Amino acid sequence: MIATNPLQISAKAPFGAESAAPAASVGCQMSVYAIANQKGGVGKTTTAVNVAACIAAAGYETLLVDVDPQGNATVGLGVTREDGPGLYEVLRGEVSVEESLRPTSISGLTILASTADLAAAAMELPRTAGSENRLREAIAPIRDRYAFVLLDCPPSLGPLTINALVAADRVIVPVQTEYFALEGLAGLLDTLSLVQRELNPRLTVAGMLLTMHDARTKLAQDVEREVREHFPSLVFDTVIPRNVRLGEAPSFGRPVIHHDPHCAGSEAYFELAKEVASRG
Repeated sequence: MIATNPLQISAKAPFGAESAAPAASVGCQMSVYAIANQKGGVGKTTTAVNVAACIAAAGYETLLVDVDPQGNATVGLGVTREDGPGLYEVLRGEVSVEESLRPTSISGLTILASTADLAAAAMELPRTAGSENRLREAIAPIRDRYAFVLLDCPPSLGPLTINALVAADRVIVPVQTEYFALEGLAGLLDTLSLVQRELNPRLTVAGMLLTMHDARTKLAQDVEREVREHFPSLVFDTVIPRNVRLGEAPSFGRPVIHHDPHCAGSEAYFELAKEVASRG
């Protein structure tokens, strides 16, 4: 059980003392993080699910919004994509966000799920003027309910990702430590600058996160060095290792900190959650 995990106590430090009331309960405005990279398979969903779970474990009400039509974050938390309305219906204005929120098996963690219909939103949103503001407007009524909201973006820079970037305060960019790690990063940063200039002036990059890192290989070492040299102030100190438990956890419908609290992946995501909070 996560309650007996000693990492939970260490994870609480940056969010406040254990005796302190959670931020959401004292009227603190939530922080909204988009997890974004147009490249697929770089660890966006793994990062969104596990950072959300770590923050919830620290005693803070947390919302995870699955903006990806693939719905991996939804399934990875053991939530069915078929029951009830989800993000698609919220973006269409058919239901309120309050009606679409679903509890998860993790105390303090709520999800706005991706249903099978969400893929249609990528085609429908551009047809409506001002549609890039739909997600921001939808979550506005619950700004005082959650201390943290994480938006798991699809692997593209399409309408759904733009909605997430407009709704977000900060962006976390997972970067796999492979040969093409820098491929597309310049384009992504250009897009973030454009969104900041034209649609969301408060948007900032919280950090780049090195993922799937195998410190035993020279390639991973070289990529890490290159990314840190190119973006010295943007790269998180925490590095997410290649870890079998991280890959296994979604098949059990739970985050890795509940699947194996003491594995290297769990330890890394607890450290990342603390670093995210300290940068906030």
